[in-house]
This record gives sequence, structure tokens and C-alpha cells, in this order.
Amino acid sequence: MSMTLPAFTPAQESLFLTLGGRALDSRLPRPFLGDTMAAEILGRTGYDLARFPPLRTKLLDTRTKVFDIAVRAKRLDEVVRRFVARHPDAVVVDLGAGLDDRIFRIDPPSTVDWYDVDLPEVIALREQVVPRHARAHGVSADVTDPRWLEALPGDRPAVIVADGLIAFLPQDAFVAMLNRLTDHFPGGELAFNAYTTYAVWATTHLSSYRPIGGGVVNPGSNDPRAPERWAPALTLVEEIFLTRAPELALMPLAGRLASRLVGRSATLSRTIGTTVLRFQF
Repeated sequence: MSMTLPAFTPAQESLFLTLGGRALDSRLPRPFLGDTMAAEILGRTGYDLARFPPLRTKLLDTRTKVFDIAVRAKRLDEVVRRFVARHPDAVVVDLGAGLDDRIFRIDPPSTVDWYDVDLPEVIALREQVVPRHARAHGVSADVTDPRWLEALPGDRPAVIVADGLIAFLPQDAFVAMLNRLTDHFPGGELAFNAYTTYAVWATTHLSSYRPIGGGVVNPGSNDPRAPERWAPALTLVEEIFLTRAPELALMPLAGRLASRLVGRSATLSRTIGTTVLRFQF
């Protein structure tokens, strides 16, 4: 039985785009991510993915529709998994966690503390539809509010990830948040999917993204090193282009050929493809 969902803002509703992509991926014979819990969570909410034509169109192969969402989640998972393997006492912070069950995909050791941060309405929904995990803590807060960090330990290494969030943060608030995060923890890593100016334009102008376009407030950036200037503690250590992902071998021929062509150029890859940036601090 589906539940009655609250009236979400466009930024909040974006969580269903990523959740839906992971759910559709899990139903593929050979999934990119294979997050079967995502399909279960989506089913509990009763959300209608028809609101996102890119996920429901019959003009595209399912692999093409879900590739970016599923594979960027996989890359962020890998960042977290490697970090907690090196730092078993780590703090994991998932900014704008939505209904992501990343902690179950990672299965961190019992010495790790995990914080899923999102707005109160989203955290309330998480508590209803996402299974509980002994190491997970839900934090009901606006990620740009400086006060929520006070409740997190500040004496342990941290790995911080954000999937699909940055476009919905004003630039000044994003920069301030970066500096607060790097000041709070003694060191760690930060990873998120970048939004170029073209990606922001597409999300705000294409009708297929109408449910969430009104929530996009970040101008985007075409320079992967810009966060180093905004938050001096950050150092870019990896720019991950999905146009060069090994998972492309599972894509239909047209997708493989297009990505192979775009993937030859770093500029094209970051402009019209999906990129995950990983920083150390």
C-alpha cells in the first residue's frame, strides 16, 4: 500500500529521480549498481516515476536512462568504501542523502559512524521507508545551516559525499559549507558529482526536468579546481569521467560509441557528461 507523501519542494523531489534511477537499474539483467533495496524503498513510497520522463520514456533503452545515476552512485560508493577500509574509525557524512541506502551497499565496520543529512521532511520519510542500520544517524537539517555539524565528532577522519545535491545550493552557501566541513574535521575526503553551466542550463530549461528545475539555484562551474579556491583546505585528487567508465561495456552500441567519442576530450566529458570530483583535505 502506498503512502501519502508530503508536498516536496523541487529540490526535495529530486531525490526520487536518483532513487528511481537506482531502482530501475536494479531490475536490469546485468545492473550497473544492483541496488535492489532502492526498488523496495521506491515501492513503499508509491511515487509515480512518470513525473520524470527521462526515466519512463520508451524511446531509450533502460541502460541509457539509468547509466549516469547508477554509475555515479557506484563511483561515490567506491570513494567511501576505500576510505573506511583505510580509516576504520571514520565518520561518513552523506549530504542531501534523500532516500539513498548507501550504508547498506557499503556495509561499513561497526567502528564507523554514519550521518545521513537532509531536510526534516526527507528525514521523516527516510525513517518510514529506509530500513534502520545500527551505525546510521539521521540528521534533520538544511545542509547549509552551520549548527548541525556541532553534533558530529570533530576528532576523527571523515569522508563526505553528495549525490545530486550541489545544483540546489546557492553558491555562497555552498562555499561556506565547504569551509565549515573542512574546518570541522582533522582531515578526510570530499566527493560529489559536479554541475557545469551547461548541466544547470539543461536542468532548468528542458521540460523533462520540470519537477526539479525550479529548485536549481547554483550557477554551476566548468573548472574542476574551483573548489580549491573557494575552500583552501581542499586539494583535487581525482576527476572521474563517466564517459570513460568501464561499465560502458554494458551499454547499447550507440551509447558506447557516443561515450567513446566524447571521452577523448576532458572538456567535452565534463561539459556534457557526468563527472565525480574527489578532494582531500
